[in-house]
Amino acid sequence: MALKVELKPGEKLLVGNCIITNSDQRTRLFIEGSAPILREKDILTSETANTPAKRIYLAVQLMYIDENVDQAKDAYMQLAQDFAQAAPSSIKLIDQINNEILTGSLYKALKAAQKLIEYEEDLLHNVSAGRPGIPADDEGR
Repeated sequence: MALKVELKPGEKLLVGNCIITNSDQRTRLFIEGSAPILREKDILTSETANTPAKRIYLAVQLMYIDENVDQAKDAYMQLAQDFAQAAPSSIKLIDQINNEILTGSLYKALKAAQKLIEYEEDLLHNVSAGRPGIPADDEGR
């Protein structure tokens, strides 16, 4: 079954190592085969990976796009270990990312890394709001 992707006018899509830019009209693509695919909104660069969780996402993204897990895996492992030490409440999310990487499900690892970014934003929001932390039942969102 083909993957259906709808692109807004001007939206970009990464397929393998190619960037596809949509014209000025909405477009629907059907993609068959096996290649890493990311929408423009899901792509981070080294400039936009400006928090620890975003750097973890970037490392997973590089594993996914390049299909070279070994090169980015060392960086990911160090970043994940540092994050877990700084925020022990994130261990469930880190474990989920680790499991997806170990099973070769790099796209699912990216989705889990997006949850880690959201979790980090929640943590930072709670700190800036003067709250001591996130309640235990909110862990692992």
